Amino acid sequence: MRPAVIAVVGSAMMDLTAYADLLPEAGQTLAGQLFTTGFGGKGANQAVMAARCGAEVHFIGKIGNDVFGTAIADNFVNTGINSKFVDRSETPTGVAHIWVDGAGENRIIIIPGANHEIEVSHAVEAINAIADLQIVLAQCEIKQEVTIAAFKAARSRGCITILNPAPYQHLWAELLDLTDWLIPNETEFREIQGSLPSDDDILKSFRAGKSSIVTLGVDGAVYITPQGKLHRVSAAKVSAVDTTGAGDCFVGSFAYALASGKDPIEAMSFGVKIASLSVTRKGAQSSYPDQAEIATLS
Repeated sequence: MRPAVIAVVGSAMMDLTAYADLLPEAGQTLAGQLFTTGFGGKGANQAVMAARCGAEVHFIGKIGNDVFGTAIADNFVNTGINSKFVDRSETPTGVAHIWVDGAGENRIIIIPGANHEIEVSHAVEAINAIADLQIVLAQCEIKQEVTIAAFKAARSRGCITILNPAPYQHLWAELLDLTDWLIPNETEFREIQGSLPSDDDILKSFRAGKSSIVTLGVDGAVYITPQGKLHRVSAAKVSAVDTTGAGDCFVGSFAYALASGKDPIEAMSFGVKIASLSVTRKGAQSSYPDQAEIATLS
């Protein structure tokens, strides 16, 4: 396989996670089992997963000039991510407050912080400077104008663009036009399409002429070709502990496989396999397998 060179323009956050069998209702206080801090942010999660697969990953983003930002910067170094294009800000580093229930399902509130200060010119300069770049990844935890500028620069270089529209927000038409691969989950698909991906006709009508993948949780994922053909990949049956970061795990590993020369169905199968493993462990990046473990899954 050819070397995979990927740029992620996106968010980096610190995850503050509480685990409890039952989550409180309004006005209710319950005791939980565990509280953790961990590295997160959808952009950083996808970057770390791609790097663990073996990609050369460049992260383009902004973190605070605070203890969380310093920890995130050190984590990029430790995971082998090129952070030359990570700026610092006096605005605090973004954080995600996460509640995880006894079934492994999560509820999340994000405070974007410095992530919303990434400059358009900085993103374009970074994309133009990375040698042998193949794929540019983005999400919706940064401003859309930054992603649009990055995708324009990527397209001008002949790079593939992948957008994970999460957390969902209304997507500008220009951004969708610049997106080669759109990868929503079921909830995000419903927001975009107006209905759940409950039958083949609904899926086939999604983004005609462009490639998409809808991740379906325990049901795996479905690839929708530009011609409207569907290719499904099922997920292994596992006991979920924490689903936080599973979608990012899929996107990062899919991007790595695609950049390495695998065809889309093989790349999707690879991503589903790794994401299914991640939900059996706590946390986002802390749940992702390393390169040695990934090799045993092939």
